[in-house]
Amino acid sequence: MTNTNSKKIAGSLLSIGAVHLRPDQPFTWTSGIKSPIYCDNRITMSHPQVRREIAQAFAELIRERYPQAEVVAGTATAGIPHAAWVAELLDLPMIYVRDKAKGHGRQNQIEGALSAGQKVVVIEDLISTGGSSLKAAQAVQAEGGEVLGVVAIFSYQFPDAEALFADAGIPCTTISNYTALLEAATEQGVITSEQEKILGEWRKSPRTFFE
Repeated sequence: MTNTNSKKIAGSLLSIGAVHLRPDQPFTWTSGIKSPIYCDNRITMSHPQVRREIAQAFAELIRERYPQAEVVAGTATAGIPHAAWVAELLDLPMIYVRDKAKGHGRQNQIEGALSAGQKVVVIEDLISTGGSSLKAAQAVQAEGGEVLGVVAIFSYQFPDAEALFADAGIPCTTISNYTALLEAATEQGVITSEQEKILGEWRKSPRTFFE
């Protein structure tokens, strides 16, 4: 995914309100981290042009990097619709991965048909710490699937998340990211150059920056 395409998608996320930037009045995440950015990619479902742009970017990325992919997996819940659209474009089977196994019935964690040895690409909407995405990929592995990689719409590009995937030996790629977002936001006049600097510094130490 080129920087131009990453920035274009970042601009689309900004334009539909999927991303909010508030460096002067940070949000508080569930984890307790104070963040100058809030990203809700579920909004993309309500914007056909943007969701098509995202699906086509995913399909292009998978064709380029993982041409041997046999199954597209979506993470529950936000990755499911994107996985469905991408699986349709690529004419591939789709499954989805729950955050934990159901407590009733067949107690499935993975829904859909997955055969041992099938090559799988996992689709996620957002990479922050990376923990939940990696857990989904490992659930596919536990069911006998071969995970080629995790692909997501957006990443905060936290070094800890990148290290987590590297340690697990699972590639993680996104079609847009924090760097592209800041460039797009500055060009659109959403933030000033001074605010861009604050946002850039926050990413280096997100847990302590606003303390």
